[in-house]
Amino acid sequence: MHIRNFMEDAVAHQLDSVLAKYPDICHCEQCKSDIAALALNQLPPKYVSTERGEVFSRVNEMETQNAVKILQAILQAIEVVRAHPRHNQSKG
Repeated sequence: MHIRNFMEDAVAHQLDSVLAKYPDICHCEQCKSDIAALALNQLPPKYVSTERGEVFSRVNEMETQNAVKILQAILQAIEVVRAHPRHNQSKG
């Protein structure tokens, strides 16, 4: 059985294009992962287990209201990461 949260794809799909509009934001993998995780924590999960469910979720993602919610979550996450980047923290 293969189940996944389609919101991960939706956030990833918008993240790079949103970040391109913010050249002052760090684009390292750590910061991008933090932004995606924070955004996903603000959005309801959309689990799919079939190709048909994935197609339905893609259509649903394109609806203006859903696209705006995803964009808002990403923008809020960008502000948090901008204020508190973790990319230069030592690991351990």
